[in-house]
Amino acid sequence: MKEGKLIVVSGFSGVGKGTVIKKLMERYPDDYTFSVSATTRAPREGEVNGREYFFISRELFELMIRDDKLLEYTEYQGNYYGTPLEFTEKMLAAGKSVIFDIEVNGAMNIARHDTLPKVLIYMLPPSVKELAKRLKGRGSETKEQIRGRLERAVAEADYIPSYDVILVNRNVAETAENLRALAIAGGQDKETFNELLDFAGRLKEELTVYLSEEE
Repeated sequence: MKEGKLIVVSGFSGVGKGTVIKKLMERYPDDYTFSVSATTRAPREGEVNGREYFFISRELFELMIRDDKLLEYTEYQGNYYGTPLEFTEKMLAAGKSVIFDIEVNGAMNIARHDTLPKVLIYMLPPSVKELAKRLKGRGSETKEQIRGRLERAVAEADYIPSYDVILVNRNVAETAENLRALAIAGGQDKETFNELLDFAGRLKEELTVYLSEEE
């Protein structure tokens, strides 16, 4: 039976991680499952336990922390969010790779689990202009919220050297196939990685200038 692994995907907000992951899972439904997190917040309308989240009590979540039953966790706006280790191990044992759409702090926490096979992938936009266009195109956030996401992207750029793979999302279908190939390989060649790392550095500089001009 083929071996599953953890596929940890991070990237600037608005880069299209969710769309790429959806495309990948549509094309290869038998190979992947999406990580379902546990949370102590109440379900929102339409959310189903075990689909969007595992909705549990704060007491149970803290017991899971104490007993090392979480792959990673964080507390945000008074609620806990985390990845149950049991669910992840069960999927890996079944030969499925578990995909995470997760921010850099969660990714670094997963990276510390040396016993689990994993690949960390960071996704970049083709340009600052395109990133801003995608964020504004959502039409669901204020100018201040968009600015906050771009500022976070600048801060997150410092973590990129800790990833195994850097991808530029120019085309959803193509990026999904590249993600699959590189996840199977477990990394990319050093020359390509370093070239894309330089590109990430230039994006960070351009983002900083863009934000200063938007003030």
